[in-house]
Amino acid sequence: MNTPELSQLGKASAYVDRYDASLLFPLPRETKRREIGITGSVPFLGADLWTAFELSWLNPRGKPMVALAHITVPCESTHIVESKSFKLYLNSFNNTPFASADAVRERIRNDVSAAIWHGGPVQAGAGVRLVLPEQFGQEPLRELEGLALDRLDVECSRYQPAPELLTAALTEQPVTETLVSHLLKSNCLVTGQPDWGSVQIRYSGPQIDQAGLLQYIVSFRNHNEFHEQCVERIYMDIWQRCKPARLMVYARYTRRGGLDINPWRSSHPCTPPANARTARQ
Repeated sequence: MNTPELSQLGKASAYVDRYDASLLFPLPRETKRREIGITGSVPFLGADLWTAFELSWLNPRGKPMVALAHITVPCESTHIVESKSFKLYLNSFNNTPFASADAVRERIRNDVSAAIWHGGPVQAGAGVRLVLPEQFGQEPLRELEGLALDRLDVECSRYQPAPELLTAALTEQPVTETLVSHLLKSNCLVTGQPDWGSVQIRYSGPQIDQAGLLQYIVSFRNHNEFHEQCVERIYMDIWQRCKPARLMVYARYTRRGGLDINPWRSSHPCTPPANARTARQ
């Protein structure tokens, strides 16, 4: 079984510039999900929204072409793709001719779909959309909407996930709120390098104590986990501790290696958030 330690993270890597799908390194979701009490089918909906800013290939006449790529990885997939391997995989397109942008899109879609269902049938494939240069000006810049938790002047002393900081008014009337913080920081599971993010929490149910929620978000500051795993941990902690009737957690992490990864998880069917970058991205 693939493990993070076997990936190219934190290691010197040869940059292959000819197409090679074997560079993709799938990692099972199951291992980290067991830590937060998830076994079998997942208790939420959602996806991981990737943006690749460094995609290039050759057209049939050898002229370089460039694009952005938006990739959607369904959360029910059995695997994620380790991010450095995805960067190396995209680099392998650099000196490879393709007949068209559509051919590139289909190749990425097929390869990523196979990787996220590593060793099994593809039940829900990855979505891929390319943005060509003439469309760059239409790419939106949008901040996460909601009441800013960061306005609160709280004392913070916990820097490893502390779900006991989460409380809610379980005996009072339910509310519907959208809360946002830009103070989410965690570290790469393998290299320990910092990952910076903003998080949006939308819920209906007993009112969550906002000061405790902000302290909880800050408590991830020295925690080593991939983006997808942090968001699922946040979701499960809020779900179990605060008992909302509905919950959505969405994080947007800053770019690393030409990629940003933005997981969202929801307790109920809803319109997926737009994959629109924030100012920090």
